[in-house]
Amino acid sequence: MSSHPEQKKGVLFAASAFVMWGFAPVYFKQLLQVPALEILAHRIIWSVLFLAVIVAVVKQWHKVQAIIAKPKYLIMLVLSASLLGFNWWLFIWAVNNDHMLDASLGYYINPLLNVLLGVTFLGERLRRWQLAAVALAVTGVIIQVLSFGSFPVVAFALAGSFAIYGLIRKKMPVESLPGLLLEALILLPAALGYWYFMTPTASSDLTSNSWQLNLLLISAGVVTTLPLLCFTAAAKRLQYATIGFFQYIGPSLMFILAVLFYGEVFDAQRMITFACIWGALVIFSYDSWRFSRRRLAV
Repeated sequence: MSSHPEQKKGVLFAASAFVMWGFAPVYFKQLLQVPALEILAHRIIWSVLFLAVIVAVVKQWHKVQAIIAKPKYLIMLVLSASLLGFNWWLFIWAVNNDHMLDASLGYYINPLLNVLLGVTFLGERLRRWQLAAVALAVTGVIIQVLSFGSFPVVAFALAGSFAIYGLIRKKMPVESLPGLLLEALILLPAALGYWYFMTPTASSDLTSNSWQLNLLLISAGVVTTLPLLCFTAAAKRLQYATIGFFQYIGPSLMFILAVLFYGEVFDAQRMITFACIWGALVIFSYDSWRFSRRRLAV
């Protein structure tokens, strides 16, 4: 039986995941009046409920129980959950404090950081063009630091937290859906604690909010988990190198939204850094394409 229909499905799932991530800032911009930590609490709480329903529907509770029975995996999940929670919070903060270009840059840097982590922790070796791509990206950051005296902290914190999160999950023999539910459950006590002890805000009492605002807050669970589930479905059906090409959709959409719709300034400082990162990604993508073509030919 041909795997072509499965590949088509994989392409559709990958495109859907990264388009949803790219447009996520539009959703968070609707919640400007809500503090980032409060949005994060909603994101965690409603994600737990949404994921629990999905796990029940696909009958994977036994897999969740199998992970709970292994303390080593739970300790690793506490670490990955902490990184994921930080990444979710920083992304919300960046979008709602006019740092969407930094968020975009972070997710452009992410695949290059993945390569460096692969070399450092997984014993992978850099091919010549991959090395050139990483060197060009590093050059762009060094130019920004030397010329403008600023390091892209937000971009690197987003890229770094997500890259390390990905590395931990890659090293752990835990399936995506039960793993994600457990990560959300690990973050749940902190989210509920924050909600209970926080100083009341204009939006913290759901009973006095408009139904539109409550719908937006509850939708945080869907906005968080739906692209992740699509990404998981794509990863099962496509080569990792193929998915790599799709991952530029998200930051590209964020970049367009930031500059054209939300009026963020694309100054010379950012232009130089972005130009180097884009150049690095062109080299990196070309190398990945050549390498996968060569492997298929063997």
